[in-house]
Amino acid sequence: MPDPLAPVLDPEQGDRLTRPAYKQDFRQREDAIRDGSSWKLERRQHFEEQGGPSRDALRRGDWQEALRLLADRHDDLATAAQEEKRRGYAFHRVRVIEKPLTPYVQWELHSQRQRAEHGQRIRIVPAEQVAASENTGPLPEVVILGGHTLFQVLYTDAGVADGAIRYTDRELVERWETYIKALYDLGEDVISYFDREVAHLDPPKLSAEGE
Repeated sequence: MPDPLAPVLDPEQGDRLTRPAYKQDFRQREDAIRDGSSWKLERRQHFEEQGGPSRDALRRGDWQEALRLLADRHDDLATAAQEEKRRGYAFHRVRVIEKPLTPYVQWELHSQRQRAEHGQRIRIVPAEQVAASENTGPLPEVVILGGHTLFQVLYTDAGVADGAIRYTDRELVERWETYIKALYDLGEDVISYFDREVAHLDPPKLSAEGE
């Protein structure tokens, strides 16, 4: 069993990055990793991702178009998988799920199943599994690159990306990586979860605001 309490993140111990600065720093640090691994914890149940055609189709309520556009990524995902294999790089993802699924999560699980088919390591954890760490609020969105850098990814209340806080304290990074790894070990592979819980669902019903 993992430590029931996730480590605390104190913003004063990190460096606040704007969205462009975060994207650039993330890309540079990830591209430099050789023969290493990274870990991501996804907790929010809704994101307002920008600039993705499939995500835009979901926002419009065009479910079939959203799925078609996901399917069109096959070649890009295969190329990315080959590059990661060449570098000896493995990216692991833990997705916390609440039920009933939000429209965003239902769509995202289609995307993640496809990614898993191309070798990405993705596991599903029910929200109940992390409840002990959420007495004062949901867990943060966290990415750890190569065991050296932790990013707490920030979002507005509406789910729009708003930069990140970067932490490099070795002990803190190690504690968070241990926590996420433990959740990953307990999680269910996204493909089996999807086939049982998601594949049969009707297209999501969006609210009057779009989702």
